[in-house]
Amino acid sequence: MTYEIHALPAALLDTVRASGLDASGNPVERVTATGGEPVRCCLRDAAAGEELMLFGYEPPLPPSPYREVGAVFAHAERCAGPDAGGYPEGWRGRSQVLRAYDARGWIHPATRVHDGSDPEAAIAKVLAAPGVVRVHSRNVAYGCYMFTVVPAV
Repeated sequence: MTYEIHALPAALLDTVRASGLDASGNPVERVTATGGEPVRCCLRDAAAGEELMLFGYEPPLPPSPYREVGAVFAHAERCAGPDAGGYPEGWRGRSQVLRAYDARGWIHPATRVHDGSDPEAAIAKVLAAPGVVRVHSRNVAYGCYMFTVVPAV
């Protein structure tokens, strides 16, 4: 199965940077990276000293009881975005929750934890389950949204 990995949309990030407000209308926090913060605009860990913003983000889902807002890091200034194609190289080996959703935006039973050793196979397996239309990769320890995976069109 082929699929696409989506980082945070550049247009959304431009709006957050310009307004200084997050999805809930709260002020964006500007922080200097200590190193290792997962940056959702380019799907890699931040290097120490990079200027970031920490803000509430509502991942893409249809209106449903499972919509939620959670904290994410992104660069304080526009960056080049993720490297083209595939699973983020720097995040291989990192355990993630692959939270599957159906067309209603409800959590699907295909949701699973993977150990990061073969993320492509784990993602393909979850997406292959009948009724799954999107997957959110999430941090195991904090539950934070990392990126969205959808079947390729």
